[in-house]
Amino acid sequence: MSGNAAPANLVLIGLMGAGKSTTGLRLAKRLGRPFIDTDAQVEVDTGKTIAEIFAQDGEDGFRRAEAETVSRICQQRGQVIAVGGGTVLNKANTAVLRKNGTIFWLDVEPDILVGRMGSRVSRAHRPLLADATSADELHRRVNDLRDARDEAYRSAAHHIIRVDGGQSGEAVITEILRIIGHRPPKHP
Repeated sequence: MSGNAAPANLVLIGLMGAGKSTTGLRLAKRLGRPFIDTDAQVEVDTGKTIAEIFAQDGEDGFRRAEAETVSRICQQRGQVIAVGGGTVLNKANTAVLRKNGTIFWLDVEPDILVGRMGSRVSRAHRPLLADATSADELHRRVNDLRDARDEAYRSAAHHIIRVDGGQSGEAVITEILRIIGHRPPKHP
């Protein structure tokens, strides 16, 4: 690799509600890198909301659009990318993300996730959870998703960052920066 090549992408994976988009945007600003949220980019690319894609084309249609977006985005380096919770279930997506990127799994306990997305408003853009009718059902679904995706997240991730309820977003960013060896500029 030449000395002027852009650094690897930093890719954030994890369940919906893990804080990938918020953390990714803040991390990108800190590093002066472009930020891409693949779910938002799928909406731009298709001209439909994720809920509309699920309603019209099903989850398979969404996953096809997602794979096309991920493939295109990952042709570039030097970005911070937050991917949808199910992106790495597709091994081709994982391979593309790993080719030019370092993958961080934001591993958040289901209880914390349920607390973050407990309201119907916050679940409205999460088709896999939007119709949960009770807190117990939401908790069960989040646990089921976590169990079903655990191995995919583990095998995709270069690094696992465990996020507990008392940890600030800044602590997560600091840990990522430590892992990549980023040193803040020194001020005179």
